[in-house]
Amino acid sequence: MERNYIKPRFSVRQMTMVGMLSAISIFLGLTGLGFIPIPPVRATIMHIPVIIGSIVEGPIVGTLVGLVFGLFSMYQNITAPGPTSFIFWNPIIALVPRILIGLVAYYVYMLTKKIIKNQSISIAVASICATLINTIGVLGLTYVFYLEKYSAILGINPNTAGLAIATIGVTNGIPEAIVSAVISVPVIVAIFKIK
Repeated sequence: MERNYIKPRFSVRQMTMVGMLSAISIFLGLTGLGFIPIPPVRATIMHIPVIIGSIVEGPIVGTLVGLVFGLFSMYQNITAPGPTSFIFWNPIIALVPRILIGLVAYYVYMLTKKIIKNQSISIAVASICATLINTIGVLGLTYVFYLEKYSAILGINPNTAGLAIATIGVTNGIPEAIVSAVISVPVIVAIFKIK
């Protein structure tokens, strides 16, 4: 008797990718290798596994790796708190921008691939957009929820705190977006060739 098998929505390969990329993201955070010094800032690359998972395996994988990245960020800021760690104790700030990395990376990649028809450029654009959504999300939500507390801790006037947050967004966000594209393009192209 022949059985009809229904392909699962979430394959073993996708589960493996979620586990592997989440582990890489956590490893980058624990070892400090997730931060590249580009004077005067330290650009993070901890979100790159989210982008890779999303573009290679789809938005569900990207979303799950982003969720793990966000949960790890909460854990890190609870167990080893710094002056601004309270920002990441808020699950909205810690999780939502990180989950959006996966969704934005996938859908921007799919859209640009149809328009530009160049895989490398599509990956680069998706990586940049996904990185910026994370930066804008974290800093924007910090502004919304914690403007007064943030400005008090940094010892700046609440009226100029918005400008300070925007400056951080530009000085950190742009180098991170560029680094993200530089790393993501060759890695993802190589994975597609292997697949």
